[in-house]
Amino acid sequence: MLTSPATSESAFLRACHGLPVPHTPVWFMRQAGRSLPEYRAIRAGVGMLESCRRPELVTEITLQPVRRHGVDAAILFSDIVVPVAAAGVDLDIVAGTGPVVTEPVRTEKDLERLRPLVAGDVDFVAESVRLLTAELGGTPLIGFAGAPFTLASYLVEGGPSRSHVLTKALMHGDPELWHALCERLVQITGEFLRVQVAAGVSAVQLFDSWAGALSEADYRTFVLPHSQAVLSSLASAGVPRIHFGVGAGHLLPAMASAGVEVVGVDWRTPLDVAARLVGPDQAVQGNLDPCLLFAPWPVIEAEVRRVLAEGTSASGHVFNLGHGVMPDTDPEVLTRVVALAHELTA
Repeated sequence: MLTSPATSESAFLRACHGLPVPHTPVWFMRQAGRSLPEYRAIRAGVGMLESCRRPELVTEITLQPVRRHGVDAAILFSDIVVPVAAAGVDLDIVAGTGPVVTEPVRTEKDLERLRPLVAGDVDFVAESVRLLTAELGGTPLIGFAGAPFTLASYLVEGGPSRSHVLTKALMHGDPELWHALCERLVQITGEFLRVQVAAGVSAVQLFDSWAGALSEADYRTFVLPHSQAVLSSLASAGVPRIHFGVGAGHLLPAMASAGVEVVGVDWRTPLDVAARLVGPDQAVQGNLDPCLLFAPWPVIEAEVRRVLAEGTSASGHVFNLGHGVMPDTDPEVLTRVVALAHELTA
Protein backbone atom coordinates (compact mmCIF):
# COMPACT_ATOMS: atom_id res chain seq x y z
CA MET A 1 0.00 0.00 0.00
CA LEU A 2 1.20 3.51 -0.79
CA THR A 3 1.46 5.73 2.25
CA SER A 4 0.86 9.45 2.68
CA PRO A 5 -0.77 11.85 5.15
CA ALA A 6 -4.45 11.38 5.90
CA THR A 7 -6.56 12.26 2.88
CA SER A 8 -8.36 15.13 4.61
CA GLU A 9 -4.98 16.73 5.35
CA SER A 10 -3.55 16.24 1.87
CA ALA A 11 -1.92 19.18 0.12
CA PHE A 12 -4.15 18.56 -2.90
CA LEU A 13 -7.44 18.80 -1.02
CA ARG A 14 -6.26 21.77 1.03
CA ALA A 15 -5.27 23.63 -2.14
CA CYS A 16 -8.66 22.87 -3.68
CA HIS A 17 -10.30 24.58 -0.71
CA GLY A 18 -7.87 27.54 -0.67
CA LEU A 19 -6.26 26.48 2.60
CA PRO A 20 -2.56 26.75 3.50
CA VAL A 21 -0.49 23.89 2.07
CA PRO A 22 2.89 22.34 2.95
CA HIS A 23 3.78 22.58 -0.75
CA THR A 24 1.98 23.17 -4.03
CA PRO A 25 0.34 19.85 -4.93
CA VAL A 26 0.93 18.25 -8.32
CA TRP A 27 -0.90 15.76 -10.49
CA PHE A 28 -1.03 15.21 -14.24
CA MET A 29 -4.10 15.01 -16.45
CA ARG A 30 -5.21 12.49 -19.02
CA GLN A 31 -3.63 9.30 -17.80
CA ALA A 32 -0.10 10.34 -16.92
CA GLY A 33 0.73 6.64 -16.92
CA ARG A 34 0.38 6.37 -20.67
CA SER A 35 3.93 7.69 -21.11
CA LEU A 36 5.26 4.82 -19.00
CA PRO A 37 6.69 1.61 -20.48
CA GLU A 38 4.93 -0.39 -17.76
CA TYR A 39 1.63 1.12 -18.91
CA ARG A 40 2.21 0.12 -22.52
CA ALA A 41 3.20 -3.36 -21.40
CA ILE A 42 0.10 -3.97 -19.30
CA ARG A 43 -2.20 -2.51 -21.97
CA ALA A 44 -0.72 -4.59 -24.80
CA GLY A 45 -3.51 -6.34 -26.70
CA VAL A 46 -6.27 -4.86 -24.51
CA GLY A 47 -8.60 -2.23 -26.01
CA MET A 48 -9.22 1.02 -24.17
CA LEU A 49 -12.86 0.36 -23.28
CA GLU A 50 -12.03 -3.16 -22.13
CA SER A 51 -9.17 -1.80 -20.02
CA CYS A 52 -11.58 0.58 -18.28
CA ARG A 53 -13.90 -2.31 -17.42
CA ARG A 54 -11.30 -4.45 -15.59
CA PRO A 55 -10.97 -3.23 -11.98
CA GLU A 56 -7.64 -4.94 -11.32
CA LEU A 57 -6.18 -3.45 -14.50
CA VAL A 58 -7.64 -0.01 -13.72
CA THR A 59 -6.10 -0.18 -10.27
CA GLU A 60 -2.63 -1.03 -11.52
CA ILE A 61 -2.67 1.60 -14.28
CA THR A 62 -3.90 4.30 -11.89
CA LEU A 63 -1.18 3.50 -9.38
CA GLN A 64 1.70 3.48 -11.86
CA PRO A 65 2.24 7.27 -12.13
CA VAL A 66 1.75 7.68 -8.37
CA ARG A 67 4.56 5.23 -7.73
CA ARG A 68 6.76 6.69 -10.44
CA HIS A 69 6.35 10.41 -9.90
CA GLY A 70 5.27 10.94 -6.30
CA VAL A 71 2.28 13.04 -7.31
CA ASP A 72 -0.11 14.37 -4.67
CA ALA A 73 -3.26 12.80 -6.14
CA ALA A 74 -4.18 9.91 -8.42
CA ILE A 75 -6.57 10.20 -11.36
CA LEU A 76 -8.86 7.25 -12.00
CA PHE A 77 -7.98 5.43 -15.21
CA SER A 78 -11.09 5.60 -17.35
CA ASP A 79 -12.46 7.46 -20.36
CA ILE A 80 -15.17 10.08 -20.73
CA VAL A 81 -17.23 7.85 -23.05
CA VAL A 82 -17.41 4.93 -20.59
CA PRO A 83 -20.78 6.01 -19.13
CA VAL A 84 -22.44 6.65 -22.51
CA ALA A 85 -21.29 3.24 -23.70
CA ALA A 86 -22.77 1.78 -20.51
CA ALA A 87 -26.00 3.65 -21.27
CA GLY A 88 -26.44 1.85 -24.57
CA VAL A 89 -24.45 3.81 -27.16
CA ASP A 90 -22.61 1.58 -29.63
CA LEU A 91 -19.10 3.03 -29.78
CA ASP A 92 -15.47 2.12 -29.69
CA ILE A 93 -12.28 3.97 -28.81
CA VAL A 94 -10.12 3.60 -31.88
CA ALA A 95 -6.37 3.89 -31.35
CA GLY A 96 -5.02 7.01 -32.98
CA THR A 97 -8.53 8.41 -33.56
CA GLY A 98 -10.53 8.42 -30.33
CA PRO A 99 -14.16 7.57 -29.66
CA VAL A 100 -16.11 6.56 -32.77
CA VAL A 101 -19.92 6.28 -32.53
CA THR A 102 -21.58 3.69 -34.79
CA GLU A 103 -24.87 5.57 -35.13
CA PRO A 104 -24.59 9.29 -34.35
CA VAL A 105 -27.39 11.09 -32.51
CA ARG A 106 -28.99 13.64 -34.84
CA THR A 107 -32.74 13.12 -34.57
CA GLU A 108 -35.31 12.60 -31.83
CA LYS A 109 -35.50 8.93 -32.79
CA ASP A 110 -31.73 8.60 -32.37
CA LEU A 111 -32.08 10.03 -28.88
CA GLU A 112 -34.25 7.09 -27.86
CA ARG A 113 -31.19 4.83 -27.93
CA LEU A 114 -29.65 6.78 -25.04
CA ARG A 115 -31.22 5.40 -21.87
CA PRO A 116 -30.66 6.58 -18.30
CA LEU A 117 -27.60 5.26 -16.50
CA VAL A 118 -28.05 3.25 -13.32
CA ALA A 119 -25.30 2.45 -10.83
CA GLY A 120 -25.24 -1.21 -11.81
CA ASP A 121 -24.23 -0.28 -15.35
CA VAL A 122 -20.85 0.88 -14.07
CA ASP A 123 -20.30 -1.38 -11.08
CA PHE A 124 -16.82 -2.07 -12.45
CA VAL A 125 -15.99 1.61 -11.84
CA ALA A 126 -17.17 1.43 -8.24
CA GLU A 127 -15.09 -1.70 -7.70
CA SER A 128 -12.04 0.02 -9.22
CA VAL A 129 -12.44 2.97 -6.87
CA ARG A 130 -12.80 0.70 -3.84
CA LEU A 131 -9.65 -1.22 -4.77
CA LEU A 132 -7.75 1.99 -5.36
CA THR A 133 -8.71 3.74 -2.15
CA ALA A 134 -7.50 0.70 -0.24
CA GLU A 135 -4.16 0.79 -2.06
CA LEU A 136 -3.65 4.54 -2.04
CA GLY A 137 -3.92 4.99 1.69
CA GLY A 138 -4.12 8.74 2.26
CA THR A 139 -3.37 9.80 -1.31
CA PRO A 140 -6.55 11.35 -2.76
CA LEU A 141 -8.18 9.72 -5.77
CA ILE A 142 -9.77 12.00 -8.37
CA GLY A 143 -12.81 10.75 -10.23
CA PHE A 144 -13.94 12.34 -13.47
CA ALA A 145 -16.48 12.53 -16.25
CA GLY A 146 -16.97 14.29 -19.55
CA ALA A 147 -19.20 17.36 -19.52
CA PRO A 148 -22.52 17.16 -21.40
CA PHE A 149 -21.35 19.40 -24.24
CA THR A 150 -18.22 17.39 -25.03
CA LEU A 151 -20.12 14.10 -24.84
CA ALA A 152 -22.89 15.53 -27.01
CA SER A 153 -20.33 16.61 -29.58
CA TYR A 154 -18.93 13.09 -29.84
CA LEU A 155 -22.43 11.66 -30.16
CA VAL A 156 -23.55 14.14 -32.81
CA GLU A 157 -20.36 14.23 -34.87
CA GLY A 158 -19.82 10.48 -34.61
CA GLY A 159 -16.26 11.02 -33.41
CA PRO A 160 -13.68 13.74 -32.80
CA SER A 161 -14.11 16.97 -34.76
CA ARG A 162 -12.05 20.11 -35.29
CA SER A 163 -14.93 22.32 -36.42
CA HIS A 164 -17.90 20.80 -34.53
CA VAL A 165 -20.02 21.86 -37.47
CA LEU A 166 -22.74 19.23 -36.99
CA THR A 167 -22.88 19.96 -33.27
CA LYS A 168 -23.29 23.71 -33.77
CA ALA A 169 -25.82 23.17 -36.55
CA LEU A 170 -27.96 20.99 -34.27
CA MET A 171 -27.51 23.34 -31.32
CA HIS A 172 -28.85 26.32 -33.28
CA GLY A 173 -31.09 24.51 -35.75
CA ASP A 174 -32.98 22.34 -33.28
CA PRO A 175 -32.38 23.74 -29.79
CA GLU A 176 -35.18 21.62 -28.34
CA LEU A 177 -33.46 18.40 -29.43
CA TRP A 178 -30.10 19.79 -28.31
CA HIS A 179 -31.31 20.51 -24.80
CA ALA A 180 -33.09 17.14 -24.63
CA LEU A 181 -29.82 15.41 -25.54
CA CYS A 182 -27.88 17.39 -22.96
CA GLU A 183 -30.47 16.70 -20.27
CA ARG A 184 -30.01 12.98 -20.82
CA LEU A 185 -26.27 13.45 -20.62
CA VAL A 186 -26.68 15.41 -17.37
CA GLN A 187 -28.35 12.36 -15.84
CA ILE A 188 -25.71 9.97 -17.20
CA THR A 189 -22.77 12.14 -16.18
CA GLY A 190 -24.22 12.95 -12.77
CA GLU A 191 -24.88 9.30 -11.97
CA PHE A 192 -21.42 8.30 -13.18
CA LEU A 193 -19.84 10.82 -10.82
CA ARG A 194 -22.12 9.90 -7.92
CA VAL A 195 -21.08 6.26 -8.27
CA GLN A 196 -17.44 7.32 -7.99
CA VAL A 197 -18.09 9.53 -4.97
CA ALA A 198 -20.08 6.81 -3.20
CA ALA A 199 -17.22 4.37 -3.80
CA GLY A 200 -14.67 6.72 -2.25
CA VAL A 201 -13.08 9.27 -4.61
CA SER A 202 -11.84 12.41 -2.85
CA ALA A 203 -12.53 14.89 -5.67
CA VAL A 204 -14.08 14.97 -9.14
CA GLN A 205 -13.17 16.73 -12.37
CA LEU A 206 -15.60 17.58 -15.15
CA PHE A 207 -13.77 17.66 -18.48
CA ASP A 208 -15.29 19.90 -21.14
CA SER A 209 -12.61 19.18 -23.69
CA TRP A 210 -14.29 20.92 -26.63
CA ALA A 211 -15.91 23.91 -24.88
CA GLY A 212 -13.28 26.27 -26.26
CA ALA A 213 -14.83 25.87 -29.72
CA LEU A 214 -17.81 27.96 -28.59
CA SER A 215 -18.43 31.67 -28.22
CA GLU A 216 -19.23 32.85 -24.72
CA ALA A 217 -22.82 33.59 -25.79
CA ASP A 218 -23.32 30.06 -27.12
CA TYR A 219 -21.63 28.57 -24.05
CA ARG A 220 -23.88 30.44 -21.65
CA THR A 221 -27.04 29.56 -23.61
CA PHE A 222 -26.46 25.99 -24.72
CA VAL A 223 -23.86 24.53 -22.36
CA LEU A 224 -23.53 26.24 -18.98
CA PRO A 225 -27.01 25.26 -17.67
CA HIS A 226 -26.21 21.59 -18.24
CA SER A 227 -22.75 21.72 -16.68
CA GLN A 228 -24.28 23.56 -13.73
CA ALA A 229 -26.88 20.82 -13.37
CA VAL A 230 -24.20 18.14 -13.16
CA LEU A 231 -22.02 20.04 -10.73
CA SER A 232 -24.88 21.20 -8.51
CA SER A 233 -26.02 17.59 -8.15
CA LEU A 234 -22.71 17.01 -6.32
CA ALA A 235 -22.89 20.10 -4.12
CA SER A 236 -23.67 18.07 -1.01
CA ALA A 237 -21.20 15.28 -1.80
CA GLY A 238 -18.45 16.87 0.28
CA VAL A 239 -15.73 16.58 -2.40
CA PRO A 240 -14.00 19.37 -4.35
CA ARG A 241 -15.27 19.85 -7.90
CA ILE A 242 -12.86 20.82 -10.70
CA HIS A 243 -14.04 22.19 -14.05
CA PHE A 244 -11.66 22.13 -17.01
CA GLY A 245 -11.91 23.12 -20.66
CA VAL A 246 -9.38 23.33 -23.48
CA GLY A 247 -8.94 26.66 -25.27
CA ALA A 248 -11.48 28.11 -22.89
CA GLY A 249 -9.73 31.23 -21.61
CA HIS A 250 -12.61 33.39 -22.82
CA LEU A 251 -15.02 31.15 -20.90
CA LEU A 252 -13.28 31.10 -17.52
CA PRO A 253 -15.73 33.43 -15.70
CA ALA A 254 -18.68 31.43 -17.05
CA MET A 255 -17.08 28.09 -16.18
CA ALA A 256 -16.28 29.34 -12.68
CA SER A 257 -19.96 30.22 -12.24
CA ALA A 258 -20.97 26.60 -12.84
CA GLY A 259 -20.43 25.82 -9.16
CA VAL A 260 -16.92 24.51 -8.50
CA GLU A 261 -14.09 24.82 -6.04
CA VAL A 262 -11.34 24.68 -8.71
CA VAL A 263 -11.14 25.94 -12.28
CA GLY A 264 -8.68 24.17 -14.57
CA VAL A 265 -6.74 26.44 -16.95
CA ASP A 266 -4.94 25.36 -20.10
CA TRP A 267 -1.54 26.77 -21.07
CA ARG A 268 -2.92 29.62 -23.18
CA THR A 269 -3.96 31.78 -20.21
CA PRO A 270 -1.48 32.80 -17.50
CA LEU A 271 -2.66 31.70 -14.06
CA ASP A 272 -2.53 35.20 -12.60
CA VAL A 273 -4.85 36.36 -15.38
CA ALA A 274 -7.07 33.33 -14.83
CA ALA A 275 -7.23 34.03 -11.10
CA ARG A 276 -8.59 37.50 -11.79
CA LEU A 277 -11.13 36.12 -14.26
CA VAL A 278 -12.53 33.43 -11.95
CA GLY A 279 -12.47 35.59 -8.83
CA PRO A 280 -11.37 34.98 -5.25
CA ASP A 281 -13.69 32.11 -4.42
CA GLN A 282 -12.08 29.43 -6.60
CA ALA A 283 -8.66 27.85 -6.74
CA VAL A 284 -6.97 27.33 -10.09
CA GLN A 285 -5.32 24.26 -11.61
CA GLY A 286 -2.61 24.18 -14.27
CA ASN A 287 -0.96 25.03 -16.47
CA LEU A 288 2.45 24.07 -17.91
CA ASP A 289 2.32 23.53 -21.67
CA PRO A 290 2.75 19.74 -22.13
CA CYS A 291 4.85 20.36 -25.25
CA LEU A 292 7.48 22.10 -23.13
CA LEU A 293 8.29 18.81 -21.42
CA PHE A 294 10.26 18.01 -24.59
CA ALA A 295 12.46 21.10 -24.20
CA PRO A 296 15.87 21.16 -22.43
CA TRP A 297 15.63 21.00 -18.65
CA PRO A 298 16.63 24.66 -18.02
CA VAL A 299 13.63 25.71 -20.13
CA ILE A 300 11.32 23.38 -18.23
CA GLU A 301 12.65 24.59 -14.87
CA ALA A 302 12.10 28.22 -15.81
CA GLU A 303 8.54 27.48 -16.95
CA VAL A 304 7.71 25.55 -13.76
CA ARG A 305 8.97 28.51 -11.72
CA ARG A 306 6.81 30.88 -13.79
CA VAL A 307 3.65 28.78 -13.41
CA LEU A 308 4.19 28.44 -9.67
CA ALA A 309 4.73 32.19 -9.30
CA GLU A 310 1.59 33.01 -11.28
CA GLY A 311 -0.38 30.46 -9.25
CA THR A 312 0.23 32.40 -6.05
CA SER A 313 -2.29 34.98 -7.31
CA ALA A 314 -5.15 32.53 -6.70
CA SER A 315 -6.69 31.45 -3.42
CA GLY A 316 -5.27 28.00 -4.08
CA HIS A 317 -3.15 26.40 -6.79
CA VAL A 318 -2.92 22.79 -7.96
CA PHE A 319 0.04 22.40 -10.33
CA ASN A 320 -0.76 20.47 -13.48
CA LEU A 321 -0.15 20.57 -17.18
CA GLY A 322 -2.34 22.73 -19.37
CA HIS A 323 -3.69 19.52 -20.92
CA GLY A 324 -2.78 15.84 -20.88
CA VAL A 325 0.58 14.12 -20.81
CA MET A 326 1.70 13.24 -24.33
CA PRO A 327 2.50 9.54 -24.86
CA ASP A 328 6.13 10.20 -25.90
CA THR A 329 6.94 12.31 -22.82
CA ASP A 330 10.04 11.17 -20.94
CA PRO A 331 8.78 9.83 -17.58
CA GLU A 332 11.94 11.04 -15.86
CA VAL A 333 11.07 14.61 -16.79
CA LEU A 334 7.66 14.28 -15.15
CA THR A 335 9.30 12.96 -11.99
CA ARG A 336 11.73 15.90 -11.95
CA VAL A 337 8.89 18.39 -12.44
CA VAL A 338 7.05 17.01 -9.39
CA ALA A 339 10.19 17.14 -7.27
CA LEU A 340 10.97 20.67 -8.41
CA ALA A 341 7.47 21.97 -7.70
CA HIS A 342 7.58 20.46 -4.23
CA GLU A 343 11.06 21.80 -3.54
CA LEU A 344 10.29 25.34 -4.67
CA THR A 345 7.12 25.64 -2.61
CA ALA A 346 7.96 23.71 0.56
